[in-house]
Amino acid sequence: MSHPADLGFGIVGSGVVAEFHARAIKEARGARLVGIADIAEEKGRQFALRHDVGFWTTRVADLAARPDIDVICITTPSGAHLEPALEAVHAGKHVIVEKPIEVTLERVDALLRAADRASVFVGAILQSRVAQGARAIKTAIEAGRFGRLVLCSAYVKWHREAGYYEGGWHGTRALDGGGALMNQGIHSVDLLQWFVGMPAEVWAWTARRVHTGIEMEDTAVAALRFPQGALGTIEASTAAFPGWDRRIEICGENGSASLENDRIVHWDFREPKPGDNAVLNPVSNASMGSGASSPTQIDHSGHLFQIQDMIDSVRIGRSPTVDGHAARNGVALVRAIYDSASSRAPVRLL
Repeated sequence: MSHPADLGFGIVGSGVVAEFHARAIKEARGARLVGIADIAEEKGRQFALRHDVGFWTTRVADLAARPDIDVICITTPSGAHLEPALEAVHAGKHVIVEKPIEVTLERVDALLRAADRASVFVGAILQSRVAQGARAIKTAIEAGRFGRLVLCSAYVKWHREAGYYEGGWHGTRALDGGGALMNQGIHSVDLLQWFVGMPAEVWAWTARRVHTGIEMEDTAVAALRFPQGALGTIEASTAAFPGWDRRIEICGENGSASLENDRIVHWDFREPKPGDNAVLNPVSNASMGSGASSPTQIDHSGHLFQIQDMIDSVRIGRSPTVDGHAARNGVALVRAIYDSASSRAPVRLL
């Protein structure tokens, strides 16, 4: 049941990912879903009816003009995040933007500058950061348990049927901004750099191995060199049947850990500590699901965490836990990988 003091939310876009936002808003404390905007009028109307929302429009400006809306979620195709987000920001609304926050650094920075000028928050949906396993690895790295890092790698060997790319925006340069790496791989790229920092240099290759009709890659691989000497790799594909769980490996002189989806499967340290068994066998077995074979296989628990975090941020006046500036790094790393692949040469980031 909503309360007059609840923050009002609007959603731009009514595709698959908008469903996760709508469910999360309904379950969050202190939120109510007020309106929907979608350029496809009937699609937006059906979404509004499905979620018992009384206002829908084809114009973002109409949504942003409503005084009872405080936060607007942007769930349009990736390369179309900037324009509706700017309309929201210019109207004084906080925004939550789906991953990736945008598809070029120029577009990311245009949004961040506008939000800073308007003194509104930008949150980015990168829900893998909030999973229990990911937070355990981040804490262990910050505590120095791994010692000198040796190998830091991410693997996204997923599968998408041909129909996923047919007649839509997926795999296009303009609206997807890339292929398997920018779309499916972005969570793993973001987690890897969140864990260990940005690499100093990348050398990469991309290919269309199976989905040959798309503009961008269905397979990518990159070699990484980190500033302190550690090495690593990133692999991403949507051409690998049947699709395996995403895996991130952090290996150091004093310990190594492996994360599959949001569950730690290896946690081995030279010096065991109390609590290590709890990391491998957590009391909560909750999972945000895997998109290995289909984007509909994830659930909305990560979105709920981040939408609740935005509500709390607005209430107390602090930046969201995963804000737009944090989300920029993942896009920067993907763009560097693409630049290396197209130039057939290493690209320096730091």
